[in-house]
Amino acid sequence: QVQLVESGGGLVQAGDSLRLSCAVSGGTFRTFAMGWFRQAPGKEREFVASISASGVTSNTRNSVRGRFAISRDNAKNTVALQMSSLTPEDTAVYYCAADRTAVAIAPTTVNAYDYWGRGTQVTVSS
Repeated sequence: QVQLVESGGGLVQAGDSLRLSCAVSGGTFRTFAMGWFRQAPGKEREFVASISASGVTSNTRNSVRGRFAISRDNAKNTVALQMSSLTPEDTAVYYCAADRTAVAIAPTTVNAYDYWGRGTQVTVSS
């Protein structure tokens, strides 16, 4: 079965940077669209960024555009989320997700994704 494992979360100060990584095993990674979502306490899971299987197309949430960047390495079966200028509002559990059916698109909705990691905590102090 497909497995996704996130890493790179931690406690940082406002203005700092973090790089999250997601390792995928058990599937054909190069054919999956990949996404990052986050969920803060008491809130719904929300879209952060996504990237198509080829890496040509990507989408980013408005509130993080210019600060976060998604990338993938199909040779290593990994997807990353580079985060900069972090604020306390970015505090959440960040989840990696894979969409096995997407073709040349980068979905932005939770329901589009088939596989999910268990998440990694990002905490930003003021």
